[in-house]
Amino acid sequence: MSSSRVLVLNSGSSSVKYQLLDMRDSGRLAVGLVERIGERSSRLKHTPLATGGPTRESNGPIADHDAALKAVAAELAQDGLGLDSPELAAIGHRVVHGGKHFTEPTVVDDTVLAEIERLIPVAPLHNPANLTGIRTARALRPDLPQVAVFDTAFHTTMPESAARYAIDVETADAHRIRRYGFHGTSHAYVSRATAKLLGRAPEEVNVIVLHLGNGASASAVRGGVCVDTSMGLTPLEGLVMGTRSGDTDPAVIFHLARVGGMSIDEIDTLLNKKSGLVGLCGDNDMREIRRRIDEGDARAKLAFDIYIHRLKKYIGAYYAVLGRVDAVAFTAGVGENAAEVRAAAVAGLETLGLAVDGGLNAVRGDEPRLISPADARVAVAVVPTDEELEIATQTYALVRKTN
Repeated sequence: MSSSRVLVLNSGSSSVKYQLLDMRDSGRLAVGLVERIGERSSRLKHTPLATGGPTRESNGPIADHDAALKAVAAELAQDGLGLDSPELAAIGHRVVHGGKHFTEPTVVDDTVLAEIERLIPVAPLHNPANLTGIRTARALRPDLPQVAVFDTAFHTTMPESAARYAIDVETADAHRIRRYGFHGTSHAYVSRATAKLLGRAPEEVNVIVLHLGNGASASAVRGGVCVDTSMGLTPLEGLVMGTRSGDTDPAVIFHLARVGGMSIDEIDTLLNKKSGLVGLCGDNDMREIRRRIDEGDARAKLAFDIYIHRLKKYIGAYYAVLGRVDAVAFTAGVGENAAEVRAAAVAGLETLGLAVDGGLNAVRGDEPRLISPADARVAVAVVPTDEELEIATQTYALVRKTN
């Protein structure tokens, strides 16, 4: 295939993040963001890495995703990288929810679009925006392969014992209630990158991946295959997050409705947007929480302790699931940058072979690195995630195979 470029689009409800990559060397040619789509204060930020030029910003109303993508196309064209370029092999789209049906990247056609739309009830915040981005891109380049890469796909290998909730089977099946997991492109990328860091093939390595950002999830990866993950039907289950509660007794919902007089929508908002770290201490920025702890703030300290307690529980649980662990990998904004979180998460787990070297843990960098002592039984690593590269890699591999 002579065409080697892939445009990666991540369409949110009011934003479009994008990267243009050359898959010959995985180099980035341009990156950018359109935000506040549909508002008068819309903003487009574009960095032309291929030319080495300065970042360009424009402000003004961008009515919808169609207008946003046309604006992106104009910026790329200004750098000689337009959507009409014969070098463009495909457009890869992040799609949050693929259900059980989509287990791998998929070339989009009308049938695929209809299935993604049918999954909206289990991903009402994300799939509609993802669909809008795909439809707009198809309209702009109907001749070009559009590939959907699903956040849930990496987790479809979970056994039924991990994927099923213990509720009535017929009810669960009728309403597609099961554990799907999310952040799959990140977990896939980081698990493979961790194996590479250890100088081993992914098939030989068992890894616990901790994707810790404002949204947070853990996964147990055995020989390159996901066997369990912390998020479930939605991204609400699992670890304590920036604004999400993570694991909560389901009866809390009944109690808030019956005793607290709250509506379902109010409870949904509480658990997804007013809980987690922000609900515990009023901040969801780990840097600010650590600053407050250093100043003696007891509420921030409690929030941090709850966050670490939940994280440590999942490390222990996934150690038990895997039986043998070769590495624990920290990634995403908090995982890559918060040394205190990494140290606290493995503190006291020395009998499991887990420890961090204080000096190595304090070093900051953009490359995968080990932070465990040289003689540690289990490697502890910091592996910067690259979901855009993962989407581009999967997209390019698929279009090469189908052409």
